[in-house]
Parts: sequence; structure tokens; C-alpha cells
Amino acid sequence: MTAQDSLLSKYITIFLVVSGYWIVSISTVFMNKTLLSHIELDAPMFINFSQTVVTALICYGKKVLSILYPNRFSFPEANIWDSHVMRQILPVSIMFTCMIATNNLCLKYVSVAFYYIGRSLTTIFNVLLTYIILGERTSKRCMLCCAIIVVGFWLGVDQEHFSGILSVAGTIFGIVGSFSLSLFSILTKKVLPKIDGEIWLLQYANNLYASILFLPIIFVTGEVQVVLNYPRLTDLFFWTILIGGGLCGFMIGFFTSLQIKFTSALTHNISGTAKACAQTILATYWYQETKSFMWWFSNLIILVASAGYARIKQLDMEQQHRQSPTYTKV
Repeated sequence: MTAQDSLLSKYITIFLVVSGYWIVSISTVFMNKTLLSHIELDAPMFINFSQTVVTALICYGKKVLSILYPNRFSFPEANIWDSHVMRQILPVSIMFTCMIATNNLCLKYVSVAFYYIGRSLTTIFNVLLTYIILGERTSKRCMLCCAIIVVGFWLGVDQEHFSGILSVAGTIFGIVGSFSLSLFSILTKKVLPKIDGEIWLLQYANNLYASILFLPIIFVTGEVQVVLNYPRLTDLFFWTILIGGGLCGFMIGFFTSLQIKFTSALTHNISGTAKACAQTILATYWYQETKSFMWWFSNLIILVASAGYARIKQLDMEQQHRQSPTYTKV
């Protein structure tokens, strides 16, 4: 296989992984919005907890199947309660817990359409954290794209305020969620090689640890009583959508780790930003929302700047590939 064939195969794999991430991620956002805003249950941490529990149970089910039918199923043999494994994964799990909590809180207070703008600072935080943690510098062209993204974010927030529907809490949770996602992506990229790239192991550990971390939060915030007093607690629809949200949470976690594994933390964040643009258009149609020209212009600014950032990084990757010893010009 030539170097060009190898690069083509790599691009095809990335395309399939990113496409799967888009489909699952958009479905998850709409499912979570329904859970957080349309079933009259004010218990966002309990909803997060239910999703992590469902995902952990799915992973445990696959682990059991690997024991019963080792020829058909496989699961990493590492013990997630081993002190060495915990030291490797726990920092990622803490950021994972913070990420899904703040993301869902942002979605609770803002519309699905504004969720894109509220989470658009992920690339900015990724650049800052990559420099602080990994010591990698960013080119001036990339920095210019970042500055334009900040302008688009500020314009979008201003338009929400002008329309009288700005949620300060939702915006703050969006910013914290962007920071958490960036740090989670970087830590995931660092820890995967240490656990032999085992996505199932990371998925299992993240969601099991997160379920434990959510328990004291649920008790402290008083959500236990809220859930017990919920009038539709025994409704089939409630449990169906709750479990459905958990299944979506499992799929998004799996595709997120897969996308980071086959691309990079930066590419994952850029993909998430571009996906959110399509999600915004779909949300305005689904919820029949009318937005001003300047509001859409803010979305366009963020999209174009993110696309420019992605293009610069792609050119850098191709240049590094051509300079590698295995590259052969045809």
C-alpha cells in the first residue's frame, strides 16, 4: 500500500467516525432537551446520573458476555478498581462528569438553537489548554480564527440579550461546558495510549465513576425528594425517554472517544462546532423559532472561523505526512 492509499484510508475512516458522531450527537441534544425542559422534572443531576448508569450497565453487560461467550465478545481485562488504573482514568472521569453536567445545565436554560453559540468557545479553550498542558504553540493564522470566533460568540450573546431571551446562567454553563470539553478531550487523548487505546474500558470507567460522583450532588441539591414527588414517576413514557436518553448518552460517549482516538482533541472540538451549526438550523425549524439577520450572522462568523481553523490544521497534517519517510510521491 502506497502512502497516498494509506492517507485515503485514514480520511475514509475519519469521515465514517465523524458522520456517526454527528448523527448520534444531534439526536442526543434533542433527547436531552426534552428530558430537561419538557417533562416538568427539575432534576438535571438525576437525569445525568440515569444516563451514566445506563451506559455503565451496557458496558458491564458486554463484559459479562465476554466472560460467557469469549469467542464472540471481548472486553478489556483491566480492573477499574485497581489503584493504578484509577490514577490513570479518574482525572478524565472527573472532567467527564463536569462536562456532561454543565452541558445539560446549559441546555436546560437555553434553546437548542443558542446552544451552538453558547458552546462555541471550545476551540479557544482547546488552544489555551494545549499550550498550557502540552506546550504546543498555535500559528498566528489560527489565533486570528480564534479571535473571530470570540467576536461571533459575543455578537450571538448580544443578539439574545437584544431579543430579551438571554439566559445568563445558561451562557455561563455553556462557557464552563466548553472548557470542560476541551480539557476532557486533551486528557482522553493522553490517557488512551496508557490503557492500550481501550475505548470500552474508558467508557465503562468514566460512566461508573461519574455515577458515583453524581450521587452526593443529587442528595445535596435535594433532587431525591423532587424525583420521589414527581407525579409521572410511574409513567411508561417517562422511563422510556429516560432510558432512551441513557442509550444516547452511551452512544455519544462511545463516538466521542472514537473520534478523539482516530483524529485529535482539536479535530473533535472543531467537528462538534460544525455539527452544532447543522443542529442549529434543524432546531429553528423543529421549534419554529424566528431569528434576526445578525443572530444568523453570528452563527456564520463562528462557522467560517472554525472552518478556517480546521483547514489550517488539515494543511499542517498533510505537510507533516509528506515530510514523513514513508511518503512516496506518485
